[in-house]
Amino acid sequence: MNLLVTGTAGFIGPRLPTRATAGLGARVVHLSPDHVLSGEARATAHPEDHRPVPRTAYGRTELAGEHAVPRKLPGASVVPRTAWLYGVHGRSFVRTTTELEARRDTVDVVDDQRGQPIWSADAAERIAGLGPRIGRDASGVPHATSSGETTWYDWSARCSSASGPARTGCTRSAARPSSGPRLRPAYRALAHGRRQSLGLPPPREGRSALHEALPRIRKESPA
Repeated sequence: MNLLVTGTAGFIGPRLPTRATAGLGARVVHLSPDHVLSGEARATAHPEDHRPVPRTAYGRTELAGEHAVPRKLPGASVVPRTAWLYGVHGRSFVRTTTELEARRDTVDVVDDQRGQPIWSADAAERIAGLGPRIGRDASGVPHATSSGETTWYDWSARCSSASGPARTGCTRSAARPSSGPRLRPAYRALAHGRRQSLGLPPPREGRSALHEALPRIRKESPA
């Protein structure tokens, strides 16, 4: 099976690789972020059929990609949404937190944005599980995040070692211009009903994945 994984935003960007593979019989997995959602306060996680209402230009371009790929490859593509990704390598909130704890006594972290951090290894496993089902029963926009939900503040505390610094959460994300409500949806928890309907295993809880990933991330972090 030929499987192409893409993540380019906009209407034109995703069409280029899908157009190139259309005649090869390949299946396409196009990743999309939770920024396509409005992030308005909700009591429960967003289901897959929740109407996306992006509030930023970035979110609108990603939503254009969600539409462009299945239009070009109906029956041969799937568009998983993921969020708050972190990995052993590369920059991420988790890596930044582990590095800052060695240099600062306190770190201010917003506490009014909720979501579902997911280890890239878990995300890859869930995406790979969709591949063989594309064209049969996997289509549309399934969610690929961890189960449960947390705030940036709580996640930062979990990333800290026992001897790490105390964290002080900002009561409003507006106090951090780079994390303000105009840039990031406030509530981004995603439901996993589509995954359940496909008979796939339930997603792992985020804290369990972090417990496994943290030692590897710390090992790769600069001293």
